[in-house]
Amino acid sequence: MMMKKRFSLLICMMLVLTMLAACTAGKTDKENKESDPVSATKKPDSTSEAAGKMNPTGMPIMKEPITIKMFAGKPPASTDWKELMLWKEYEKMTNIHIDWVEQVPFANLAEKRNLTLANGDYPEAFYTSYMPATDLIRYGGEGAFLKLNDLIDDYAPNLKELFDKFPDVKKAVTMPDGNIYTVPTIIDPEFTSARTGGKIWLNQKWLEVLGIAEPKTTDDFYNMLKMMKEKDFNENGKSDEVPFASVGIDGLLGYLKGAWGLGNRGVSIGNVDMDPDGKGLRFIPADPRYKEVLQFVNKLYTEKLISEDIFTTDYAKFIAEGSKGAFGSIYGVDPTVTVKQEGFIGSPALTGPHGDQLYAAVTSPLIWMGGLVLTDKNENPEATIRWLDYFYGEEGSRMFFMGFEGVTYNKADDGKLVYVDDIKNNKDGLNLDQAVSRYLSWPGGGYAGVVSQKYFQGAEGSEASIAATKKLEPYFPKEIWPYFSFTVEENDQMAALGADIEVYTAEMQAKFITGKVPFTEWDDYVSKLNKMGLKDYLGIYNAAYERYKQ
Repeated sequence: MMMKKRFSLLICMMLVLTMLAACTAGKTDKENKESDPVSATKKPDSTSEAAGKMNPTGMPIMKEPITIKMFAGKPPASTDWKELMLWKEYEKMTNIHIDWVEQVPFANLAEKRNLTLANGDYPEAFYTSYMPATDLIRYGGEGAFLKLNDLIDDYAPNLKELFDKFPDVKKAVTMPDGNIYTVPTIIDPEFTSARTGGKIWLNQKWLEVLGIAEPKTTDDFYNMLKMMKEKDFNENGKSDEVPFASVGIDGLLGYLKGAWGLGNRGVSIGNVDMDPDGKGLRFIPADPRYKEVLQFVNKLYTEKLISEDIFTTDYAKFIAEGSKGAFGSIYGVDPTVTVKQEGFIGSPALTGPHGDQLYAAVTSPLIWMGGLVLTDKNENPEATIRWLDYFYGEEGSRMFFMGFEGVTYNKADDGKLVYVDDIKNNKDGLNLDQAVSRYLSWPGGGYAGVVSQKYFQGAEGSEASIAATKKLEPYFPKEIWPYFSFTVEENDQMAALGADIEVYTAEMQAKFITGKVPFTEWDDYVSKLNKMGLKDYLGIYNAAYERYKQ
């Protein structure tokens, strides 16, 4: 799975629940207490009427069935969540029915989410909604979003334990007003393949035909692509081989930036890192070395060493073309999972023209905000947060990612859980994400939970992805920043200032690469950024950074 554009896409990638159904009804009281972490902590200590309707221990969570209305973002090809096995079985366990009042494709999510908030016609909770920090602090401050601090302390022992274990994650989801308005997607820090999401993959068969080794430098990378372009691998007498392909240019830029020493604090912050000359925070797209990166990619584009439709192609077309074996290298997750092509290996971190060898495309353990947001219309906040907390625990994580034994997975002789063949090698040609989505909801990302290598078997967890990441790990940044949060006032400034700067840099990035704007205009580009308020933009980030350090 592409952790979502996440990193791609995400990256990036991932989440949580157990194995159960029929076996749930047969559990003893002792087993129920063991399966629900609240049982092992304390009886809910709340005077609210809703909390009084909860069982103090075990499953089901509620003594009598309740309904919680939720808004959800999801991949457009995903099964209707009202019919999804995961949610049906979890309802049986908990006595909590989720009414998915809105299931919005990710492509339309921001527009629909903003409209729902603006007109005030929002439900009790937002799930997998990618709620941005700007909305969290704004609507949280206004009281439309509930403060979760005490609810987490009292009813979410799994999440509380993770916050204690990974204090940077708690710091990142805590807004400047000291409140937590959302629960995050957390990647186990040791699951580095997921934290790197999409990678550059090389067609080893093509390398062998060319008689060359995998590239070590940016010059090697260029020469490899050039040789791929000049070789008629399919022997059809046409120059139709594509040396490099991806959906969009961001994956390639993320891979190359580290070879010029850029992105030295990872990718969670985006276009800001630390100036190595001690000048404080740096805006990467205005740095002279970033100009060199764009010049390098412009050369690849001009010489048709990367797909000509890289700025316009969509994921479905990319998958269709990739499945024909026409690509010499690609950006994404394990090609055996996505384009169903064997023989690709991960590309190593390249050494650049100034001697830098850094792999910058790494996130912090917190990869997504907005996994779950409770609104002031929620009549059962204690039950809702406890419903969610199960996904942060061992059993919940297993069910959320792996599903149900004998249906979606089996246990191998060595004890490992593996998806059934209908998911791994679907006879109808469905890739893993598509096959899993008939039962589970994690493909597409945005969920609340913890992603571990033990249970996450998306493309980032494949053996090939793990091996590719091992090559890159020695070159990770020594310090990786999580998201920074802004005050209401800072968000107001960023709403116009930051948006204009980010849109302008993205537009000019494409124009420089395609040659629509010559590099002789670079100084004018930087000058315009400064006039747009780049100094103030960095000042806002610096204030957030100072809070983060404290």
